Amino acid sequence: MTAPVPPVQALIVVDVQSAFVTGPDAVPDAPRLLDRTTDLIARARTGRSLIVHLQNDGPTGAPDEPKTPGWELHLPVHEGHREVVIRKTEDDGFHETPLGDLLAERGVRALAVCGVMSEMCVSATARTALELDYRVVMPHDAHATYDIPAAAGISDPVPAPMVSRVAEWALGDEIEIIAQAADVTFTPPPGAALDTPADTAGPANAAASNRAAAGRIPPESGRTTAAAATPSESARTEQNGARSAAGSPGGAPVAISKARTEHIHRPVGRGTSFPERRLAQGSPGDPGSR
Repeated sequence: MTAPVPPVQALIVVDVQSAFVTGPDAVPDAPRLLDRTTDLIARARTGRSLIVHLQNDGPTGAPDEPKTPGWELHLPVHEGHREVVIRKTEDDGFHETPLGDLLAERGVRALAVCGVMSEMCVSATARTALELDYRVVMPHDAHATYDIPAAAGISDPVPAPMVSRVAEWALGDEIEIIAQAADVTFTPPPGAALDTPADTAGPANAAASNRAAAGRIPPESGRTTAAAATPSESARTEQNGARSAAGSPGGAPVAISKARTEHIHRPVGRGTSFPERRLAQGSPGDPGSR
């Protein structure tokens, strides 16, 4: 009998924005991704875990340019003490954002990551979480990306499922890759407070409280500085070695990745949405007319 996957205390939903999951330029597996992500969010809410929706601010003219229809988060957000939105401009959700401080303040030690794109923002965010010594679970059926177009003299087209699988493999042997999102379970983080007025006083108050306490950054207020957003050394010290508290009692999760003895670190794209990259590579069917 397969051992159950130990619960996580936070869910990081990466860039599930309308540009990437709706319309002709959606990732190929958008229906499956939305189904699994919707289920993960619902169960994380029931489990009183922290939910962080990352929202990418693309450059001018990009599908995820701020305040355009494609930039909007596609799934409903219940903003409050336990569910927050954090905007970013880089692949890595920790880069110059309040994410690290938020996880440290809530006492999170184990988290799950889902969303798009597998080899870009999902991978970059998961990689930094691993480097900060979090236990990271990535359900294979809850992240997605695009096909890689053919490149003359290099390769034929690479199907999106293969790209996603390679992205998992490249994260090394500490990441917990599980086959099904349904096997992820949730528990409250030890630093979670009881319900606050932001949870019960209506959407307007919840949004205001969340922006003040958890770092949602409206465009008119600018972005936080790296010094303000990066976790302190003391917070990182507390995180180091603490993963055993949220480890894997009772056996390892069902993994579809082979154990590795090394990490493979490769550069990840910075601040460029995948449809733009497809256009730059000149693949057929790219949204060049937009």
